[in-house]
Amino acid sequence: MKPDRASIRRARGAKARRDGRGAEVVAALWLMAKGWRVLAFRLPAAQGEIDLLARRGQVLAVVEVKRRRTLEEALAAVSKRQRAGLRAAAAAVAARRPDLAGLAIRLDLVAFGPRGLPRHLPDAWPHDGGGW
Repeated sequence: MKPDRASIRRARGAKARRDGRGAEVVAALWLMAKGWRVLAFRLPAAQGEIDLLARRGQVLAVVEVKRRRTLEEALAAVSKRQRAGLRAAAAAVAARRPDLAGLAIRLDLVAFGPRGLPRHLPDAWPHDGGGW
């Protein structure tokens, strides 16, 4: 019996979630190798889920992890609205945690292409008017 469209969509979605979780783990390891301390994975917040929250020195990075064919596609995959939600989520988390008070908060991207090493883009969307 041939699977219906809904079954195909569910299977595709489940695979994408598994691949995304795997990419987040690799991204966390990549950041740790570069001296970052990963504070949280898939941190839920009212404004949106933070893939990774990492700290190095006086910088708190909200890290979005994307697997796409190109870096440009990975950057475009995070909408301006989603970025605003991530920034609001980061501010809410920092406000609740005294150990994070006063840190510079930024929105980073770790992008995975079809092959090769992950690419970390610090402050990937600097012109959003995020108001950090």
